[in-house]
Order: sequence, then structure tokens, then C-alpha cells
Amino acid sequence: MNTYNVTLKYEDRKVGSEGRTIRIDASNIAGAIGKATREFVKSLDRKQRFDANKGLRIEAVRVTTDREELAASAATAGSA
Repeated sequence: MNTYNVTLKYEDRKVGSEGRTIRIDASNIAGAIGKATREFVKSLDRKQRFDANKGLRIEAVRVTTDREELAASAATAGSA
């Protein structure tokens, strides 16, 4: 499983640009976008959902962690 930061934004009729970033664990980027979109849309009320349907901007970025680096350094330290 990989971790992704998915940012979803839309133009609200009262506030202007509104949105949020959701951290999702998924096997691929398409699954992360689907999960984040479902979670985001469920949190909106009826009018906000209508505004989001007019245009939802999605940005997804894979989060790189230092787990691989930590595991490699631990392996080299253990063998030394």
C-alpha cells in the first residue's frame, strides 16, 4: 500500500475557492483519487455538492517516506 495526498478544490458560491487535502492509503493513484473523492463529497451539503459538480479540481501526490532509507540503514548497521 502507498500513501497519497489528494487535494480536492471547487468554487463555492459564497466563499470562493474551497477545498481540502486528504491523506489516503491505496494500492494505486486511481484508487486513492476514488476514495478521497467519495470521502470529500460525503462531507458536503446539498448546495456545496452542486457547486463541486460544476468543476472539481483534483491533485494527487504520492507521499514518499523514509521507511526504505531507514530499513537500508538498519540493514547496513546490523551487518557492520
